[in-house]
Amino acid sequence: MTSMKRVVTALSQRCRPLGRAINCRHQPHPSLSSRLILSHGMKTLKITNTSEGQRSESKNSQTSQQFSTYSSRNMARPAVDDSEQFVRTSGIKDPVWVHGDPFSKRPDFKTLDEDIETDVCIIGAGISGISLAYELITRGREVVLIEARDVLSGETGRTSGHLSNALDDMYPEIAKKHGESGAKAAAESHTWALNRVGEIARELKISCEYRHLPGYRVSQYQRGTEEWKKDIEEIKEDVELAKKLGIDAAFDENLTVKGWDGKIDQRGGAIFYRQAAFHPTKYLNGVLKWLKEQPNFRCYTFTRAMGIKEKGIEVLGLGHKYVQIETESGKTIQCEHAVETTNVPLQKLSVVAQMEWNRTYCIAMRVPKDSVDDILLYDTADPYKYIRLTPCDEEHDYLVIGGEDHKVGQEDPRGHFENLERWARERFTGAKSVAYQWSGQIFEPADYMAYIGKNQGNNRIYVVTGDSGNGLTHGVVASRLLADEIEGKENSWAALYSPKRVGGVIKSAPTIIQNDLQVNMQYKRLLQSDIQDIEDLAPGCGGVLNPKTSKPIAVYKDENGNVTKMSALCPHMGGVVCWNPVEKSWDCPVHGSRFGEKGLAIQGPAKANLGKA
Repeated sequence: MTSMKRVVTALSQRCRPLGRAINCRHQPHPSLSSRLILSHGMKTLKITNTSEGQRSESKNSQTSQQFSTYSSRNMARPAVDDSEQFVRTSGIKDPVWVHGDPFSKRPDFKTLDEDIETDVCIIGAGISGISLAYELITRGREVVLIEARDVLSGETGRTSGHLSNALDDMYPEIAKKHGESGAKAAAESHTWALNRVGEIARELKISCEYRHLPGYRVSQYQRGTEEWKKDIEEIKEDVELAKKLGIDAAFDENLTVKGWDGKIDQRGGAIFYRQAAFHPTKYLNGVLKWLKEQPNFRCYTFTRAMGIKEKGIEVLGLGHKYVQIETESGKTIQCEHAVETTNVPLQKLSVVAQMEWNRTYCIAMRVPKDSVDDILLYDTADPYKYIRLTPCDEEHDYLVIGGEDHKVGQEDPRGHFENLERWARERFTGAKSVAYQWSGQIFEPADYMAYIGKNQGNNRIYVVTGDSGNGLTHGVVASRLLADEIEGKENSWAALYSPKRVGGVIKSAPTIIQNDLQVNMQYKRLLQSDIQDIEDLAPGCGGVLNPKTSKPIAVYKDENGNVTKMSALCPHMGGVVCWNPVEKSWDCPVHGSRFGEKGLAIQGPAKANLGKA
């Protein structure tokens, strides 16, 4: 064995399934009785949560026809078509939002089947794309919105639904990177965003559970310990700067939470007044339905962008530049401006290299109605825990608990739901059964602030990325910032969020370099194999088979024992994907791209599906 191989072999092998690959199947939580009905090929997948009596209904006949049309096109496709589940969301587990807003309620749009022209083309139908479309349409612009799968199939539909100006990274840390003026721009922009959602909901008469409520930040440590005292001082510092920046906040040393009756005492903390909560998909479905009625708006689903290029020549105001978008089916969209609202830009590196990418987890537990304060709550752990309420039925609410973040494809995804439940039960003893469990993905910029604006090296292509745990408000901030930039209007927030900014990136250089080194280590998987033989796989499981004499193969065995083989190389930059048994997906540990069980691209920066083996 060469010395290099010895080093690689000795490295942590976190991507591999624990134990024998045959045991890779993720077992559902005992309090959640789930029935999966999976049929071969393109037929409908249904999930029934019998503990709640709720069924995620399949799309209506028009959408099913669209889906079949999409799957049969002569284009670059996964090795075998994925189940409908990965067309409507990015994991096998449904989020709590389907309880009151099933997938079948999403508005239907057709697939692009001709070359078209427009003023602005937005790529990605999540909160950033839909909010920007609304802002531009109300300003009289012509807009085309395209989505590779169904609307709201990305991370917006898997959020926890917090709208907050109590930013995750805390204002003293933001000020260290961007100065007090930058921290003020962050405070102002997120305050505007959380209120803007309420304004639009009222204007369009959207019933989406929007309400103002307080946000609490508490120490992760037991009250009275030295660690708690140190934590509390940092929380106080955050409150004082937040107040200076114009946020209505206070510190209460005896802050308590109704319903937190467990033995663990973390009393005391910050109160950020006039935060907000809502039902994200009810809200965005409402905005989409309004947009659909506007004459200068068009939306095309199952329309995947594969190339985005600036074309033409413009020198000293002479000539004309434009953007051309090429779709997977070969159709083109020509526009004056293009915006990538795809969670992460569909490109090789640039701003992608200035971020980390993490999986994050949520559960929803039933609690008796009015037994827990209707608040947003965060602790100071890294990764931190957070909670909120959303309605369940006449007798119960859902207590949504999130956290347990880890780097994509670099840690075993199992056990995190159980950790969240344990944490919640230790504090909220009245919590009942777990009704929903799901995971999502967040991108963390090294200098804490999202990238919103003209992409590096471009004048007519814009990006929105780097949600940093505040993706909902960042997405709404982007709607105003980008609408202003497209119209040539000055915006005082623009410098803070610019993808071309330098100051904060330079101050974060050590973090970026460390992350880059850690990312490069993930190529060790080129020498690893999860399974030695396909027979090792249990039904419903996947694993990478590395035959050494050829390229690694991603193998999925469905519930009926049918085997799908595809390339295990991520089409983004050649990383070897890892099987995620929790969401039945293939996750790339290099830059965070994800694919459905049979290779459908569900998360960038990769644009294409996994290829055939």
